Amino acid sequence: MIPYIKVVKQYERLALFTLGKYSGIRQPGLNLLFWPFHSASSVDLREDVMDIPRQTNITLDNAPIDIDFLVYMRIMEDQAEKAVLDVVDYRGAVVGIATTTLRAVIGEMNVDDVLSQRERINEDLRVKLDEITARWGIKVTQVEIREIEPARDIQEAMNRQMSAERIRRAAVTEAEGTRQAAITVAEGEKQASILRAEGQRQSEILSAQGDQQAAALRAEGFSVALHKIHEVAERIDANTLSLQYFDTLKALGASSSTKFIFPMEFTNLLSPFINAAMGNGDGKRDDRDLPRSTYAAGDCIFMEDGDETRDEGDR
Repeated sequence: MIPYIKVVKQYERLALFTLGKYSGIRQPGLNLLFWPFHSASSVDLREDVMDIPRQTNITLDNAPIDIDFLVYMRIMEDQAEKAVLDVVDYRGAVVGIATTTLRAVIGEMNVDDVLSQRERINEDLRVKLDEITARWGIKVTQVEIREIEPARDIQEAMNRQMSAERIRRAAVTEAEGTRQAAITVAEGEKQASILRAEGQRQSEILSAQGDQQAAALRAEGFSVALHKIHEVAERIDANTLSLQYFDTLKALGASSSTKFIFPMEFTNLLSPFINAAMGNGDGKRDDRDLPRSTYAAGDCIFMEDGDETRDEGDR
């Protein structure tokens, strides 16, 4: 019997066998063993990553697709003996079960779902692998698909589809931009028309108010003027008015007209002068004393200048 010391590291556990029979797990540190009675097997508790080689899988729509992925796992400390007692090569066992599980998951999906739902595939693989490897004391912590490569003809079809989709999106985006631009222009024209109409309305209102105020001022000016004229006219006597009529006669005499019509008030004002000139001192008008070129009709006197005459029937 030869004693010897076995050093167990912090991240390791030592499965001890006495005469071939499992006798427990030794903890980290110095462990005294006796040969040939004792034998041991080390178990690494650190998380391990395994690269699952690329393999061809068939999707639900019979499309071949190549996938490779990574599996992260670790041996659970309280079940470390299972990784030694229940499986010969737990790493090889995990690789094999991961391969078959991947084929089962991909076979339930079509190629479009495989390409677009990578997270779903990762989670499905992790759950299925963890259920199987739990009997070996192994915990699958994560599964990550590294690369998915469809067949060449599928890639060409996908490229054509993506190109058509990009063209469609570009056309939709351009049409949407054109529509938005037309809406913006129409809205701007609408606002401009509203502002122009409002400005024109305000201008017409101000113009009407100005015309109203101007008319009121003109009417007020006319009223004042008429009032002044009335005040002045009240102070004018008959002689002053007769002189004004004489000035009017002078202006008429300078014109080229041959006929003149005067209101009867004018003749009444001139009657004293006419009677004095005709020698009729009673102040009454006698149509027979008027020259033949002068005649009366109603309240007016008609006078003709020059050699023109008129018939008695016309008087």
